[in-house]
Amino acid sequence: MHDRFDIAVVGAGPAGLAAATAAAAHGHRVALIDSQPAAGGQVWRQDIAYGYPAMARRSIDGALTTRGVTWLPETQVIAAEPGQLLLQDPRRGYLLPFRSLVVATGARELLLPFPGWTLPGVVGAGGLQALLKQGWALRGRRVLIAGSGPLLLAAAATAHRHGAIVLGIHEQAPAAAINAFARGLWRWPGKATQAAALRLSLRGVGYHTGSVVTAAVGEQALVAADIDDGHGTRHVACDVLAAGFGLVPDLALARQLGCATRVGDNEVHPRIVVDPYQRTSRDDTFAAGESCGIGGRDSACLEGEIAGLAAAGARVPDALLRRRDHARAFATHLQRHFTLSPRVRDLARDDTLVCRCEDVTLGAVRTHTDARSAKLATRCGMGACQGRICGAALAELGHGLRTDPRPPLFPARLSTLGEPDLSCSLPSP
Repeated sequence: MHDRFDIAVVGAGPAGLAAATAAAAHGHRVALIDSQPAAGGQVWRQDIAYGYPAMARRSIDGALTTRGVTWLPETQVIAAEPGQLLLQDPRRGYLLPFRSLVVATGARELLLPFPGWTLPGVVGAGGLQALLKQGWALRGRRVLIAGSGPLLLAAAATAHRHGAIVLGIHEQAPAAAINAFARGLWRWPGKATQAAALRLSLRGVGYHTGSVVTAAVGEQALVAADIDDGHGTRHVACDVLAAGFGLVPDLALARQLGCATRVGDNEVHPRIVVDPYQRTSRDDTFAAGESCGIGGRDSACLEGEIAGLAAAGARVPDALLRRRDHARAFATHLQRHFTLSPRVRDLARDDTLVCRCEDVTLGAVRTHTDARSAKLATRCGMGACQGRICGAALAELGHGLRTDPRPPLFPARLSTLGEPDLSCSLPSP
């Protein structure tokens, strides 16, 4: 291919946008790649009814109008090797050479199995947000939010804004943990303000701590949810149940490139190992945002800017590093107070599906101690999602059957794999 980029940035969320802007501002040619048709990632996904938040609009416009940035939407990374990516867009597959790479692939939602979780009407909390922003009509429908973490408030606020009747928010963490989390927010005034604004927008909606969804009820579709608040089980009629238990770093691309990962203290899911300048164990590869550990939008923006500057060979100001470290400390604060309780991990029974693609139950995989034997015996993790959902869930449940997707990382056309276009030209930045 004739077009060689100085820097390729994979992911156009807050981290990727900041990285692309910073690198291009120092005179480098940057390819900004994302599988979605619009920039913003999951956290800044465009709402077709309300548009982008002001901060997202500024960041997106700043990146896409910066001289030197070539925007490649609806483009998936099918495979990667040092120095080049195999990409596929709706029209063709092609190779994209690069000098340096910034991995800003973000995170996926952690979905944990419980009885009835595969019923139509049960979605993830983040999934609910994405569907609503893309036009899912829920006006007048009864929505119950359950699981863990600040994403529950954001999902509830989005549902309320789109006209849904939010019946309540059920947070599995106990009241003492939530109160301690809130008391510690003085260190991050912006986070405190954001939380207060969300809560104000949901006035009248109950926020219940120490409360766990134990089952989704229905025959052909969801009709109710069972909620255990520690004092007994309540049966709550609802049309939609949004159950999300946090986020998991997306490491598929980084691991295919051989970047080192590790599991942090008191954590289950690994993250990419980076140095203070966001460089991975590979000299030509940098990483930023949730793939380095779940830290939120502010941390992602700062890490993206650092990664872009470092990839461009530019000086990274000490003040920027200090701001990043302060933002990252919020991730530790968050993880400490929203740790999943054993009650959540014990919800699935032997007859509960854990692999939805291949209809595999927890009982079928419980006796296997490694991913290979579980796959061979049950096909767990061999479906369309390549174990992205069930692998993370089983790791969280203590079964350690996580596997990483092998190339191709996403479904690919035969022409992409067999005869990628080696001579196509990309739009001028």
